[in-house]
Amino acid sequence: MAFGPLVEADWLREHIDDRDVRVIDFRWYLQGRRGWQEFVRGHIPRAVFLDLEKVTGKDGGGRHPLPSADQFETELRLRGVNDDTKVVVYDDSGGSTAARLWFLLGYFGHRAQAVLNGGLQAWGQPIEDEVEVFAPGNFTAREPDRTSVLDFEAVRALRGMPLIDARAGERYRGETEPVDPKAGHIPGALNAPYSDNLEPDGRFKSPAELRGRYRELGAEDGAVFYCGSGVNATHHVLAMAVAGLPGARIYAGSWSDWSNRDAPVATGAEP
Repeated sequence: MAFGPLVEADWLREHIDDRDVRVIDFRWYLQGRRGWQEFVRGHIPRAVFLDLEKVTGKDGGGRHPLPSADQFETELRLRGVNDDTKVVVYDDSGGSTAARLWFLLGYFGHRAQAVLNGGLQAWGQPIEDEVEVFAPGNFTAREPDRTSVLDFEAVRALRGMPLIDARAGERYRGETEPVDPKAGHIPGALNAPYSDNLEPDGRFKSPAELRGRYRELGAEDGAVFYCGSGVNATHHVLAMAVAGLPGARIYAGSWSDWSNRDAPVATGAEP
């Protein structure tokens, strides 16, 4: 039976004690709070914590390069993940960061990964503050799927496929930029905030609704997504999988890479 790309809280409650299930808390915040601090205050029982920075690489453009296979393998093994483990990832932000770990698992060849639909809020109670330690796993990071990722040169040469900016409209339009050196967006990119993939309660919209959204964007046969640093862009990859649509890729360095180069910048609304 296929597993993922989403699981519901009811499923997790039923299977949380299964030997082949590992729950990973992947909370991370751009500014202010720290994921680890939130984890120790309270988390889903039997969950382990993994910080985004632990699976961020050293080489590549932007603030959050993809990790090496060795780095990713080491961190997943330390969380007790095996090759046959069903990995359930959650955050408290509608999957906006959990999707990144879901993406990385697929990128390195693991095919049993899912995001908890609605995240910690959907789980509700009980939560606990005990930090459980598991024996190291035997997770194997396989040859990465490089077809799912584009770099700066590939994006600059992109033709015939939608390039979609997943950030909020005010960042896309260049009205504000809290982190990167330039405000605005890549010329020709469309704006589709990842948050619009969600219902008000933080759960993903239905597959039919998502398919409709991507058709309107011209992305039913594929698209390249970017965000600030390549984290939130993976939310669209996940949503495309929920919708049953092929061809979702990310610009790994995203705006944090583009805006640090001698590259054109557009501002304002879409033409």
